[in-house]
Amino acid sequence: MSQRESLDGAAVAVSWECLSNLVADEVFAARLTLTNVSGAPIASGWAVYFNTCRRVLAGSVSAGFDIEHVNGDLFALRRPGGGAWLPGELLDVRYEAQFWAISVTDAPLGFYLVEASGRTVDLGDPEINPFARPEQLQRHARDMLPPADAAWRWRENAGLRLLPAEEVGRITPTPISARLSAERCRLSAASGVDAGAALAGEAVLLRAVLAGLPQGEGARILLEIGAAVATAGAAEGPEAYCLDIREGSILVRGASAHGVFNGIQTLAQLLDDDGSLPCGRVLDAPRFGYRGMMLDVARHFAPVDTVRRLLDCMARYKLNRLHLHLTDDEGWRLKIDALPELTDIGSKRGVARGHGLPLDGGPLPPSFGSGADVETSSGTGCYDADDFIAILRYAHARHIEVIPEFNLPGHARAAVLAMRARHDRLRAQGDIEGAERYLLSDPYDASVYESVQLWRDNVICIALPSVDRFIDTVVAHVAALYREAGVPLKAIHTGGDEVPLGAWEGSPRCQALMRERGWTQVGQLHADFVGRCRAILARHGLVFAGWEETALAYDDTAAGGGVTPQPDPGFAGPGFQVYAWNNAWGSGKEDVAYRLANAGYDVVLANAANLYFDLAYAKDPQEPGYYWAGFVETRHAFGFCPLDMIVSAADDPMGQAVPPERLAAMARLTPEGRRRIVGLQGQLWGENARTRDRIEYLAAPRLVALAERAWAPDPGWCAIDDAAARARAMDDAWNEFANRLGQRELARLDRAPLAYGYRLPPPGAVAHGRTVHANVALPGLALHYTLDGSEPDAASPRYVAPVEAGPDAAEFKVATFDTRGRKSATVVIALDSHG
Repeated sequence: MSQRESLDGAAVAVSWECLSNLVADEVFAARLTLTNVSGAPIASGWAVYFNTCRRVLAGSVSAGFDIEHVNGDLFALRRPGGGAWLPGELLDVRYEAQFWAISVTDAPLGFYLVEASGRTVDLGDPEINPFARPEQLQRHARDMLPPADAAWRWRENAGLRLLPAEEVGRITPTPISARLSAERCRLSAASGVDAGAALAGEAVLLRAVLAGLPQGEGARILLEIGAAVATAGAAEGPEAYCLDIREGSILVRGASAHGVFNGIQTLAQLLDDDGSLPCGRVLDAPRFGYRGMMLDVARHFAPVDTVRRLLDCMARYKLNRLHLHLTDDEGWRLKIDALPELTDIGSKRGVARGHGLPLDGGPLPPSFGSGADVETSSGTGCYDADDFIAILRYAHARHIEVIPEFNLPGHARAAVLAMRARHDRLRAQGDIEGAERYLLSDPYDASVYESVQLWRDNVICIALPSVDRFIDTVVAHVAALYREAGVPLKAIHTGGDEVPLGAWEGSPRCQALMRERGWTQVGQLHADFVGRCRAILARHGLVFAGWEETALAYDDTAAGGGVTPQPDPGFAGPGFQVYAWNNAWGSGKEDVAYRLANAGYDVVLANAANLYFDLAYAKDPQEPGYYWAGFVETRHAFGFCPLDMIVSAADDPMGQAVPPERLAAMARLTPEGRRRIVGLQGQLWGENARTRDRIEYLAAPRLVALAERAWAPDPGWCAIDDAAARARAMDDAWNEFANRLGQRELARLDRAPLAYGYRLPPPGAVAHGRTVHANVALPGLALHYTLDGSEPDAASPRYVAPVEAGPDAAEFKVATFDTRGRKSATVVIALDSHG
């Protein structure tokens, strides 16, 4: 059992198990066992706190125990009236909770004990018992999606085949035109680089690529700005480039410095370890101007080095926007000089020393398993001016624009509490005017609501003039940081998503403003706030960016909280960029991106069912990540058709058929709407990303598939009307791309200094008698196996054909390996003892 002991020895061992997901509709039963392993009694009056994304149902807890929902995802287990918790005593606690639990992500995390004295002890994460029985693997009785076990993966991979190297593309993302010959050009660490002053930065980055090559003579490289791809039939844009490789020289010509940079990335891909590369010509330009990744550093803080590594990975595949989600309910990550409480309070998570819960003016509560210790919590951390400027300059050198996001008016609890603490401090000093200058909450607000993440107090009071002052102050500080960095600031993302129903309805300030303006719906109040945000940004010369909710009009009077929202005509046009995300089946918003584009909005496609990289790769209990919009394999990102289909198939990714009439009723893009789709963005939300390793596992290789779809020419299969023919064409295209990953690109990500920690797909495997068959989702990756019960490693036999197990072998173990020797999860196949 997992445990974390304090310095003075007190500890509790915790384990957890899902008992069944079928006890009732969207209700599951679970079991917590907690054992006092400290060797001393724990006095009565203790509480054990933990985080869980599944609400515990009132009245369902075992007799003698109580589980309280504190706020957000924080819950507390107590034994009211119980005696001391004796050494070795095991507490068996059964309870029921909302929805289901089919993976490690659904389990409670981040346990800590608060003794009656107030002493707090981190306990860590529980031992999670296996998900093995059908009632543990099914979400509900209607769940027809099978678990992604070894046999399932074997079937899924069965259509893939290993391609000869000459049939596998050399350049990712796929260029418009690449004509490469058998002749070779050779570069060396001493190869000369000729570049003007306007390309000095690009020359530095190119020399870093050459530094790892062998010494000796090598061809010269000329970097220049000029016409790039006009002869390829593509529209000339700033990112276009031409790469002309001859035996003694290489020309990299870009329509701008950014185009030259893109050409250098292609040049680096064509280089072999010996410094040679094929002669030929590449003409290229991106399909979409916006090709982004969003990284959430609010839920769990990501240090500067982790962000740099993501930027390096993005740059290799010509992604050009980093959307940095800096704030949320669980954290505020950028220091603002005029408002120090934002990070003094909002960047710290844990519990105040000697208290089980955060005090007013103390740290934010533990969330998503971040733990009680503020200093070691993954929820603690922020960027000061030097940190943020370092990120901006690093990104700018790689032609990546950083778009900062400050999420409001919902998802704003960190800011709300920080400004309330500021208010209380100044009010106690007698400075009433100063106290209210940046206040974000109405002290008399009696609104009753609950956010998706179970917060009951996370929405800004948007009727307060102090809110506008707060936003303007934050924007002015951010603009100053960009100026100091020497980097242009073009847009700020204001969030705007998931404001819970009921917010503002009990706020006297909001209700008074509505009466003053003659508004009858809260949606009008919200739209006014969006307009004010847009005006503030416009005064700073900035584009407004926000999630889809900022561009939608809601009818508060409709039954059930509103009908399918429609585009708000008031914000369409220049200076407003909307990110469409919720295309999950059953949301009523499957086609909202197309409706917004048709209405005149510039739209970034951030579709959850294809581009949410925090979602689990597959329905495997050991795969980390949520799955509310489905399971997102690398293939799902690759198979996304941005302009021709809502999703890549007519089936709900959660396993239920989609009615044909619903598909027929969905919006299709008009010619003007097609022009309004400005690009694609992958989202990496941070709830399940406590470490750099987890961020990189979730990001790649899906990030590479995103880059392919955002840059490469329109995939032909999207326009094929016949479903069977379209599926065959997509399968062929995926087979080549899967080989590109398995044979080329993942090996590139293995190389130092980047050595990115991408996910290795576990093998598929089945046994027929004592003959074992195995395969892999990305052909070219090595499989190694054992038959003696030991763990396979890179020195174990390599799987190349079905394995005949000898009579003494009881099981076949196999794993996927990269060129560094890292391995995937091990797959174990029991062998037929009678075979």
